[in-house]
Amino acid sequence: MSGDPSEEELDELRKKKMEQLKEQQGGEGEGQEAAQQQAEAQKQAVLKQNLTDGARKRLNTVKMSKPQVGEQVEQQVVALARSGRVQGQIDEDQMKELLSELTPDSKSFDIKRR
Repeated sequence: MSGDPSEEELDELRKKKMEQLKEQQGGEGEGQEAAQQQAEAQKQAVLKQNLTDGARKRLNTVKMSKPQVGEQVEQQVVALARSGRVQGQIDEDQMKELLSELTPDSKSFDIKRR
């Protein structure tokens, strides 16, 4: 293995973290926040498992410049992974295709010289 924790280890870490958060917070409103944190951790684990390093870097770059688009792409990748439509890992070229499909090119124009 390349040092990546297995799914069982990730689940154990999530459970321990959830227990710690519940002990620290103790209220109902904070429980919702803990659930959001757990969902975010699961989403990040799915992304790490299904994206190559290049694709992950490209996604992070997109998220920094356009957070809404980056969030939309993350949701799409997670949905594809959960439905079993991802074969292997998504590489940088596939990430480019996905980004071009999800972001309409409204700023494109043609320059014609005579």
